[in-house]
Amino acid sequence: MRLGISGTYSSGKTLTALALAHYTGLPRTMAKTMREILPEAAPGKTLEECTAAELLQMIVVRHTERVKYEYQLADGFVSDGSSLQEWIYGALRVRVGINPNDSVGLAEGQDVERTAEIAFFDAVMRQLGVSFKQHVKRSFDAFVHLRNELPLSADGHRPVNNRFRTLADERLLEVLAELEIPVHIVGGTLPERLREIVAITGLTPVMTEDEAIAKAREAYGQIDTTIETRREPAIAA
Repeated sequence: MRLGISGTYSSGKTLTALALAHYTGLPRTMAKTMREILPEAAPGKTLEECTAAELLQMIVVRHTERVKYEYQLADGFVSDGSSLQEWIYGALRVRVGINPNDSVGLAEGQDVERTAEIAFFDAVMRQLGVSFKQHVKRSFDAFVHLRNELPLSADGHRPVNNRFRTLADERLLEVLAELEIPVHIVGGTLPERLREIVAITGLTPVMTEDEAIAKAREAYGQIDTTIETRREPAIAA
């Protein structure tokens, strides 16, 4: 099974994907993260400081990373998100601003000014969406979508607000329905999520929940959370 773990910012995708991979034995895709891409794409900047052009570069690089690993694991995998994540996070900036925090003070339902930069960014994102959606349609059998029920992680990395999170959550579900890919919405604690996912998918556990969660937390703890401006660009092997 080629299974994606979907959800908005700070919904628990990474930890859930890690735990599920251990729990079921499905390999997990290992694409480079936006945090790792950023120092090479825009040295010395945070995501909040990136231009539209820099964001487009990172979205394409992240998509390329995902495609590479998804094709390598074509017989089955569990993925922390999909190319829809980056595309939708980018596309929504037409409404909330290239830096989403620019829209914090706007009235409910009000969008940022549609400047020439925003209009061009919108046109490019629409075209990228055609390719990204086609890829996801071909590459995934099903998605598990995590409810937007956890607080936003205050790690200085996510330039989002609650409106952006909600819009992204809604748009992800809309696009998955458009693509007619089976999607199952789950929530609750991590053990509850694991139990619900295997019940839905028919996957067979290869270890206990506690063992899988312990391994997932250990792996999660090893993720480099250094803030972007203190990172060095990765050196290609």
